[in-house]
Amino acid sequence: MVPLIRTLFGFALTPVVSALIWLVNLFHQSPGANRVTRRTFLRNTLLGSVGVVALQAVGGFVYYFWPNKTGAFGKAITVPLAQVPAVGAEPYVNQDGKFYIINNEDGALAVYWKCVHLGCTVPWNEGSGEWICPCHGSVYNRFGERVAGPAPRPMDLMPMTVEGNNVIVDTNPDTLVIRSSYDPSQATKL
Repeated sequence: MVPLIRTLFGFALTPVVSALIWLVNLFHQSPGANRVTRRTFLRNTLLGSVGVVALQAVGGFVYYFWPNKTGAFGKAITVPLAQVPAVGAEPYVNQDGKFYIINNEDGALAVYWKCVHLGCTVPWNEGSGEWICPCHGSVYNRFGERVAGPAPRPMDLMPMTVEGNNVIVDTNPDTLVIRSSYDPSQATKL
């Protein structure tokens, strides 16, 4: 896709650059001089080529660093209360929002599935009832607290609110709840 855009951009820019070179050449002429010398033509062609390459490099730089907003992550996600698991059950997984909802005696938690060690996706292990990082072995309990491994702290939480028959989870990375331990006030009563 990018080479096609670059080629079309080059085709569209060629007449513009040649017209600019022609205009610059008109202003560089002195009365009675030759219209275009070989030296002037080569200089303007070289400057035009460098300008086109520089514009393409700037365009590529901007395109590369432009944020890709795909999917639901980063927005508020609505989860029906019917999908929230019962107390003590396996967590609900939301692929688009990158979180788990787990229901405990204190209430529900929306746990961000990213490991706080190096950012791996941490799956729920149904056999042990814990989150176990497959990359470096960090282990988190049901509340997202660190049990073992190299992780420095518990898993992050996403703010959640209850509105009618829905739970709204804010997946914006700027609103993550970074914590040092589990506190029952972090859970949302359902």
